[in-house]
Amino acid sequence: MIKTSIRFFNNIPVRSVWNEETSRWWLCAVDIIEALSLSVSPRKYWNTLKGRNNQLSSICRQLKLTANDGKRYLSDVIDDDGLTLLMAILPNKKTDVFLKWARLKGTSIDEQSKNKAYEMFENGIISDIEVGTINGLQQIHSYLFGGLYDFAGKIRNLNISKGGFVFASVGYLDQTLATIEKMPEENLEQIIKKYVEMNVAHPFMEGNGRTTRIWLDLILKKNLAKCVDWSKIDKTEYLNAMKLSVVDYNDILILIENALTDKINDREIFMKGIDYSYYYEEQN
Repeated sequence: MIKTSIRFFNNIPVRSVWNEETSRWWLCAVDIIEALSLSVSPRKYWNTLKGRNNQLSSICRQLKLTANDGKRYLSDVIDDDGLTLLMAILPNKKTDVFLKWARLKGTSIDEQSKNKAYEMFENGIISDIEVGTINGLQQIHSYLFGGLYDFAGKIRNLNISKGGFVFASVGYLDQTLATIEKMPEENLEQIIKKYVEMNVAHPFMEGNGRTTRIWLDLILKKNLAKCVDWSKIDKTEYLNAMKLSVVDYNDILILIENALTDKINDREIFMKGIDYSYYYEEQN
């Protein structure tokens, strides 16, 4: 089974693929060039660079990666050794920063949590999650953040705010969550209303967005035989729509409606969705 991942450097997606034969991650060379903003035509720049440096040609491989059209193509990829060589060759002030960023994969709390999210699909655990319930939401949160936060899966007992907005008061949180749980899920509009209300409730100290987006997809899958292709929703548009949803949920409804797919059991859609979901939470 092919394992792929998308991470974002300065908001530019950098694809990588796990190769069982070498037991290591390989990064897309063209994506690296684009992320470092070295050329308006990163593919041409990479081919020229590779042609001038025999070492690059000898250390890169070709593995299949998913392109924007959803199809998989053989692409030039490099491992950590190749990345070190490429960073030494490139005339760019960002190379040291990029190298440190690339080597953080799997070490931060977010990266560890994202790997746990992948495992939910790989291990079939996602099929055992209660759909649309508070308990189901806690199950997701507990799995994503278990061993990373001591409050994994636990409803918060403190008041929290973000960007000046105060989320549901602890004094009424249990009652609020019970009301949200009972909200109908018969059509897309009802489901989005429920999703928005859960966001306003913000039941956990941390990790609410990443948890509720998986929770939302499970509700959509059960009731509409759909899920969200999160890669089709721009980060800034999503964040702005969610801020506005407190008073008007139409923008987030439209964004999600336009990104729905019937590929509810597609591994690539789920994994890419996790990558983008975690990307939404990154601070610019």
